[in-house]
Amino acid sequence: MFLKGLTDLFSNDIAIDLGTANTLVYKKGSGIVIDEPSVVALSSDGKKIIAIGEEAKEMLGKNPEEVKIIKPLKDGVIADFQVTELMLRNLIFRAQKKKLLIKPRVLVCVPSGITEVEKRAVRDSAIHAGAREVHLISEPVAAAIGADLPIHKPQGNLVMDIGGGTTEIAIISLSHIVVHSSIRVGGDKMDQEIVNYLRKRNNIYIGTLTAEKIKMEIGSAYPLENELKMEVRGRDIITGYPITVQVTSEEIREALSETVSSMIDAVKRLFEKTAPELAADIAERGIILTGGGAQLKRIDKKIQEAVDLPVHIMPDSLLCVLKGSGHVLDNLEQFKKVLIKKIED
Repeated sequence: MFLKGLTDLFSNDIAIDLGTANTLVYKKGSGIVIDEPSVVALSSDGKKIIAIGEEAKEMLGKNPEEVKIIKPLKDGVIADFQVTELMLRNLIFRAQKKKLLIKPRVLVCVPSGITEVEKRAVRDSAIHAGAREVHLISEPVAAAIGADLPIHKPQGNLVMDIGGGTTEIAIISLSHIVVHSSIRVGGDKMDQEIVNYLRKRNNIYIGTLTAEKIKMEIGSAYPLENELKMEVRGRDIITGYPITVQVTSEEIREALSETVSSMIDAVKRLFEKTAPELAADIAERGIILTGGGAQLKRIDKKIQEAVDLPVHIMPDSLLCVLKGSGHVLDNLEQFKKVLIKKIED
């Protein structure tokens, strides 16, 4: 008992869901300790961090020339190595608190379609940021564990994790991904489609933060029982003056239709590569939806109608990947086989 207490005292291992939109951190023994947007505000020379996370995100579109706002991850992978390292260093420091003398083991979630070069970039960033040991796990596997699916059994489990930069779709059996599809389409793409749609149809230019708010408040993938409206403020493209327009949920659904269709097409293509026995399992159990994109109103109904299969949105869908990663971190020996094979230097 004493040894276990001593181990817990010095244990500072963490799991990181390094997302395009949000980065979440799980600390062994403490649960989820950080949930911040993946945004960094730097001085114009790039040498000084001004803000990280929510504070930096609030500066988007409002920053002077002296302040650069950077989203260091794109499509689920590192786009800016240096800024990602700064962000990771900050997150690891905050998660460790007083245990700064002991470098943590770090488990990082990555897209299933990640390349060897991208794996190395993630590992190197975490090492340079202060990790003593880095393990990688694919997002669909972590999401499946977070959703309490029996992935260790010889049966098909289909997980669709809709993140900010990617949509990960995978069939998992016997603790491994059997077939997968990783498309670089997600919540960020939806926001951009709303910006483009309103610029073309309403002659109003809005920022991505406003687009995200519209998506969350009135966005949907399938007709609503009671359609919604909201007022949107932006800049008139013709006059350049600030204006306010009313936008409906039908319009936003039309703006998002192409992105949602591309996700459904990816599911259909996955089934073309799936063994009949696994397809039969999925026909019985259905599709499990996780990730922030699963919160788009009635997206489950849209997918269900398109593929004629049951679709289940997990509670706390946004946290499924990190919950699964945390469970793996707490039981690393037991879950060794689900980790991505280590990269050799």
